[in-house]
Amino acid sequence: MKKDNISTEIIINVHPLEKRVAVLEENRLVELFVEKKDKQNPVGNIYKGIVKDVLPGMGAAFVEIGLDRTAFLHYSDIVLDFLDIFENERPHKRLNPTDSSQITNLLKPGQEIVVQIHKGPIGSKGARLTGQISIPGKYLVLFPNKSKIAISRKIYSAGERSRIRNILTEVKDPNYGIIVRTEAEGCEEDDFRNEYNALAKTWRLIEKQLKHAKPPVCVFEENALENYLIRDLFGEHVDKLVIDNKAFARRIISQLEEITPELIDKVEVYKEDSPIFDAWAIEKKIETIFHSRIYLPSGGNIKIEQTEALVAVDINTGSFTGRSSYDETVRKTNVEAAAEVARQIRLRDLSGVIVIDFIDMTNESHKTEVLDTLKKGLHRDRAKNKVYSFTSLGLVEVTRKRMRSTLIANYSDPCPYCNGTGRVVSKDAVILRINRWLSRAEYFVKDTMLRVVVHPDVYLHIRDNKEYFSIYKDQLDFVAEAEMKIDQFKVFKIPSMDEITSKYNA
Repeated sequence: MKKDNISTEIIINVHPLEKRVAVLEENRLVELFVEKKDKQNPVGNIYKGIVKDVLPGMGAAFVEIGLDRTAFLHYSDIVLDFLDIFENERPHKRLNPTDSSQITNLLKPGQEIVVQIHKGPIGSKGARLTGQISIPGKYLVLFPNKSKIAISRKIYSAGERSRIRNILTEVKDPNYGIIVRTEAEGCEEDDFRNEYNALAKTWRLIEKQLKHAKPPVCVFEENALENYLIRDLFGEHVDKLVIDNKAFARRIISQLEEITPELIDKVEVYKEDSPIFDAWAIEKKIETIFHSRIYLPSGGNIKIEQTEALVAVDINTGSFTGRSSYDETVRKTNVEAAAEVARQIRLRDLSGVIVIDFIDMTNESHKTEVLDTLKKGLHRDRAKNKVYSFTSLGLVEVTRKRMRSTLIANYSDPCPYCNGTGRVVSKDAVILRINRWLSRAEYFVKDTMLRVVVHPDVYLHIRDNKEYFSIYKDQLDFVAEAEMKIDQFKVFKIPSMDEITSKYNA
C-alpha cells in the first residue's frame, strides 16, 4: 500500500559515460542521482578476493580484489565466519587476538576470501580491508554473521530503546545482527520493517553471487546506482520505473525476481526515438540546478549560496505585490518558498547547516504554517534532516546529512579564473551535452557532415578521448574557437555552414 497519494515516477537514462536517475513527484523533479564511470567510491564495497601474500612479521595479508593495487588485511580484522564461507565444513581454527603471527594458520596464498573495504586507497597505499561484513542503511546496519541487537548509545531514553528492541526482535531473522543508528529514534515499525527487508534482500543477493562469481570480483558496490535504486528508491510507493536501456532493465528485473517480484510490472523500457529526459522535460529542469536564483510561480524568488561551512538561502518577494495586505503577501511568498526550498535541498543534495532567511513575519500562525510546509516537504527525504524553529533573528536552521557527492561537484570543475571560489561546467559535461544534442538530431542529420565548434579546452579533451564520439565516425569535424565559452558549442552543416544548434536543443 502507498503511504500517500503522491504520484511518483523514476526515470533512468543510461549512457556509456554515466547513468542518471530522476525521481519525479507529481511530475516535478525532486531528486537526481548520477553515477559517473570514473568517479566511483570503493569504500563499503564487498569483494570475493584471492590472498596473494601472507606476512606474519606484519600480522597481515595482501589480497587481490581487482583494484589497481592489492589491498591490505590486518590480522585483527579477520573474521572466521566469512573466512570459511567457501568450505563445506568449518575447520578447527582459532583466532588468538594477541598473536598476529598465527595469521599463517588462517590464510594461505591462493585462498579465496570475502572482504569489505574499510578505508579507500590513498596515494601509493592500497585499500584497507576488514573481514567483518556489514550492510548499512539509513536507520540500521545489518551484520550477516551476528545475532544480537545493538542500539546507539546516543538514544538515551530507556523506553525508546526498549520499544526499538521489541520491534526488531519481531522483525529480524535470529541469525542476523543489527546495529540501530541514532537516526532511528522515533521511527515507526513500518520504517524498521521496510529497511530491514531491504538490507536482508541485499545480503541474499550477495550470497548468491559469492557462490558463483570467480575472484577477484566485487559482489556488492555500496554506492552503486543499481543497488541504491533497488534497496532505497524503488518500492510500492513508486507508480512506474522507466529505463531507456534494455540491458540495464534486464539486470534490474533479474534482481527484482529474487527479492520483490511484485514490482516487476512497474518496470517499463522506453522505446521512443527522442531522448528519455527530453520526453519527461527533465533536461531543462536539470539546467536550473546550476542557477543560484530560483523563481517562484507567484513572482517571488529564492537565492541559494553554498559555502564550505553552510548553505545560505534568502527569500524575496520579487515582483509579487499581492492582492490584499502586506502580511498576506509575505505569508503566501514564504509558504510557497518553503515548499520549493525543501525540493531544492533534496534535488541539490544540500547538506550540513542550511540557514533560511524567510521574509520577516510577526504572525505566529503564519510562522507555524511555513515551518509545517518545510517539514512536510522534507518528510520524504531519505537523508537525515532536522528543522529548527525560527530564531530571534527570524532565521530557520536545517541540518542535513549528505548522501552522495553533490550534482555541482559531479558536473563542474573548480573555476581557473577565480582561485577555486567559483565553478564552471566540466568538459565531460559539455561532451555529454553534445552527445545528447546528436541523439536528438540523429534522424535529421544522419547523412550530413557536421562541424562542431567548441572551447579550446573541450577540443583538446575530445582529441585525447576519441572514443566519446566513435559511433559517429567521420561525420563530425571538431573546431576550437577561443571566443567560445567552455559550456557552449555550435553545430554547422557542411558545406553550407548553416548553424543548426538551436533546432535540436532540449
